Amino acid sequence: MNRPAHDGSTIPELVCSTPWTPPDWALHQRRLLRQLDEAAPEFVARYTHADGTLIWRADWPGMDGSDDPYEGFMNLSLLYALGGSEETGRLAERMWEAITWQWTQYGQIHDEFDGYYDWMHHGEGSLFFYFLGLSHPDSPKVRQRAVKFAELYMGEDPEAPNYDAERRLMRSPITGSRGPRFELTEEDWLTHRGVLDDYPPPFDDIPGTDPASGRCAWSDDAVYRAVIERMNERQTRGDVPVNLNATSLIANAYLHTRDPRYVAWVEAYVSAWEQRCADNGGIMPDNVGLSGRIGEYMEGKWWGGFYGWRWPHGLLTVIEPILNGCMNRVLLTGDRSALGLARQQLDMSWQLGRMEEGEWRVPFKHTDAGWTDYRVQVPTWPIYLWCVSMAEEDAARVRRIPLGAVYAEIEVPGQSGRNDATMKETKHYIANTVPWFRYMQGDYPDYPVRILEANWRLLQAQLAKMRAPEGDPLNWETDGYHIGALSSIHKWQEMCPLYFESLVQLMWGAPMHISHGGLQHGRVRYYDGQRRRPGLPADTAALVERLEDERVTLTLVNLSMGEERVVIVQSGVFGEHAWTRAERYDEQDVKVGETALSGRWFAVRLAPGAGVRLRLGMRRYCAQPSYETPWSAPAGAHGLLRGRQHPASRSCERGIPR
Repeated sequence: MNRPAHDGSTIPELVCSTPWTPPDWALHQRRLLRQLDEAAPEFVARYTHADGTLIWRADWPGMDGSDDPYEGFMNLSLLYALGGSEETGRLAERMWEAITWQWTQYGQIHDEFDGYYDWMHHGEGSLFFYFLGLSHPDSPKVRQRAVKFAELYMGEDPEAPNYDAERRLMRSPITGSRGPRFELTEEDWLTHRGVLDDYPPPFDDIPGTDPASGRCAWSDDAVYRAVIERMNERQTRGDVPVNLNATSLIANAYLHTRDPRYVAWVEAYVSAWEQRCADNGGIMPDNVGLSGRIGEYMEGKWWGGFYGWRWPHGLLTVIEPILNGCMNRVLLTGDRSALGLARQQLDMSWQLGRMEEGEWRVPFKHTDAGWTDYRVQVPTWPIYLWCVSMAEEDAARVRRIPLGAVYAEIEVPGQSGRNDATMKETKHYIANTVPWFRYMQGDYPDYPVRILEANWRLLQAQLAKMRAPEGDPLNWETDGYHIGALSSIHKWQEMCPLYFESLVQLMWGAPMHISHGGLQHGRVRYYDGQRRRPGLPADTAALVERLEDERVTLTLVNLSMGEERVVIVQSGVFGEHAWTRAERYDEQDVKVGETALSGRWFAVRLAPGAGVRLRLGMRRYCAQPSYETPWSAPAGAHGLLRGRQHPASRSCERGIPR
């Protein structure tokens, strides 16, 4: 049987009527989805007024801020894309609009985008907007904003000249809808002062600071002024690697429009950084001046840039933007060799490592004294590469890292043995990528049930915290600019119950996005064929059991005993792959049929209580990616809204004074 698609073609339909005993993972998955849908409106009601604006302070200083509320509520949109309720989808739209309006009033957002900030925080704040492309792909407002935001970084907006197209560089680490920010003020950094006391100094020559101490007293007025002065001299002009996170913003516009200009921009910008890396002997430089010269404002040093090798996070904020840039380039071009820059930097880091306490550790930072801050290389980074490449060389990059129980076993904040700050909070909570990778490698067979149980415990704990006095926004300190008040900017992330990496991993066959601005890549996604909307239909469960280069094993189960369900399966989260065949197996793993496929979609009609295991063939990265659904008009078919034009010449011709 076939179903019609938006372009007049038909979607192949597989009819599956073989009964399937509900697996434990399927029951856990549907129970978790149901409880998340119940938690979503409770979470929103707890922290917002009737119009969606947040119950919070009357003002907010500095350039920081809007990324945090967006992060706190962004998973409303992703949950709806997975199969959450219609109410969850409506709440997602309302919260993005409300946050944007509220932070415009505070002064951080201008013309619906951050006025100016760095691309670690722009990346975090943009995740909600990217997820809206998955959950509300046919929204004219979302599409129009995607184009408007991309133009901020195309060198085409005279009010925001962030990008030098000729030299292929961002003009500052601090950019946004108000353009590049070449001079930072003490007010800009006001909200960071207490936090940054515990970070190392960004430079060695700050009076009153001992670089060897690993601390810099931003809360000391004299030190604070000296830091800002030196930042303005050395760090606020020219390009830095963290700006590669902007490739997600440009790729997002392409997914809405299929405009080839966006592909060309991503290719040009990533290749520019490839050349800078080659020019620097294979080490990614962390600062490039406005002329394009490495170390232009740092006395020739390739280290010491804003969010670079020295300050504040080192390797983290160098490699993750590179990963995002490379993966976005592969998505838009289909050329998997574009992962080369990320691989080369991981290998360079590895080769610089040394043995400490029986394990291989790599340097995370470089100061004037050389490489320092040796730690275990983060295994999630090569896992992202492996998910795109499916290459054994990238799996080997994971296996060479000394994992131990810290990474290899399932972790839940506050409920595990992990002894580091990341497990004491839910901010940026993405913890179980390595255990999922082990499952994909075949050595963690009970992972689906165990991760869903862990996710259930996390949901319970978050709901309890949210409902307790500490979760009451009226109890948060909001008067005066002291640390209690300032830290409340992260409260929505800390209280949010909508964490569900288990669902993305098991349903879409991928780790969660890179939290500092990555698109949510994945091998498959689903649509409800009867309700014509994103996500799994009610009562259905999905498990990606195995990933191979041109093959994926997927089990679908209908838990309803009275209603059939139609699941449309898409090849890739963005339709970037194409199906070639489907082999069908029953509950005993006996082959019951085979069907040739083509295109990005096929439908599975599941009888009540039925299930099927599918071994699916596919050609990867062979199709133009987009946010198109089986029912939407093709990307680029909708024109953008245009305002009235008031040229000065026309006014003069009519005798109207300018």
